[in-house]
Amino acid sequence: MTQLALPLGWPADPRDDAFLVTPSNARAAHTLEHWAAWPVMAAVLTGPRKSGRSLLARIFAAKSGGAIIDDAESVAETLIFHAWNRAQAERRPLVIVADALPPAWAVSLPDLRSRLAASPHAAIDAPDDALVRDLLAHMFDRRGLDARPDLIDWLATRIERSHVAIERTVDALDQAALEHRRRLSIPLARGVLGQAGIVTQPQSLLPTDDA
Repeated sequence: MTQLALPLGWPADPRDDAFLVTPSNARAAHTLEHWAAWPVMAAVLTGPRKSGRSLLARIFAAKSGGAIIDDAESVAETLIFHAWNRAQAERRPLVIVADALPPAWAVSLPDLRSRLAASPHAAIDAPDDALVRDLLAHMFDRRGLDARPDLIDWLATRIERSHVAIERTVDALDQAALEHRRRLSIPLARGVLGQAGIVTQPQSLLPTDDA
């Protein structure tokens, strides 16, 4: 498990929010870390919902003194346009967080489209195997739940490769452990997550033994 290496220290409590870096998001983290090399003082950060994109943007702003526009699709285009121009004038970096770049993001203002096209793009991809395991372990730990490595491995081979599915999995098992007063285990997960339709069959290249 790797934490983003930026100049200021991380929170001392390991249960505090942390942006975990694996190959699926390392390029995005690297782009924001090296903002001084951007060709313009603004970048677009994209990624799936629940991918930590807003957290990464907040860490960037705290450590660079920059600004953020989150959920940019819901923000007036003129406001983003003026913020982009202001970032250039003040030499203060700006990160614009969105689901995707234009044309997937339907930007109607031509001047804004051209500015976004000139901005570096930091993309967070769907989680890889390492991040699925790291996020499961991290989220269980933050909630004070004892998730053994065998359970983490079992879950990682069966849940959808998405940040939303990881959060749904932890939420469901957290609630089940509380309601049934049982420790986390593969049998508990099999029953709870199977009923909720969260788990799938193991991937063909991974172990299929449920034990």
